[in-house]
Amino acid sequence: MMKRNRIWTLFSSMLLISAFTFGGGFVIVSLMKKKFVDELCWLTEEEMLDMTALAQSAPGPIAVNAAILVGRRVAGWPGMLAAVLGTLIPPVVIIGTISLIYAQFAANEWVRAAMSGMSCGVAAVICDVVAGLGKKVFKSRDGLNIALMLAAFVLTYFLKVNVVFIILGAAAIGAVRAALSRKGGDAA
Repeated sequence: MMKRNRIWTLFSSMLLISAFTFGGGFVIVSLMKKKFVDELCWLTEEEMLDMTALAQSAPGPIAVNAAILVGRRVAGWPGMLAAVLGTLIPPVVIIGTISLIYAQFAANEWVRAAMSGMSCGVAAVICDVVAGLGKKVFKSRDGLNIALMLAAFVLTYFLKVNVVFIILGAAAIGAVRAALSRKGGDAA
């Protein structure tokens, strides 16, 4: 019975998050963190951070990738299915409905004004997530992680390096670091 409740909570939480969130995957991931880490305590911040990195680096929409990872971690395969369905149902219904009345919808000045206002809200949510994750990295006092975070910012913002290359580089550095720490642990 408890697992059914957990699966229902996954589905209903993802349905609500997906239905009432504008701005794409990073906004949804930040709300997933608030729900599953801060509120329900089903995941740690580190697990959510790792899942966010995996969701971003895997092909496909970040929101769906994150739902797959969170759902699987929280309640296995049924949880994964519930989280993905909860994530996909709202945009499919909304896009399907809008496609029926697209011409009238796109020309409406109120709709354009609302979308413009929502983009400000999206920017605020993304800034909140970046600040929270950045604070955690600085608190860790891990020189390599701090250097990677700052390098990723400089490469993306100032040098306009494609984020795929930054992710691949960070993954390679992480793999080397893990291999070296494992090798050091074997020697001990």
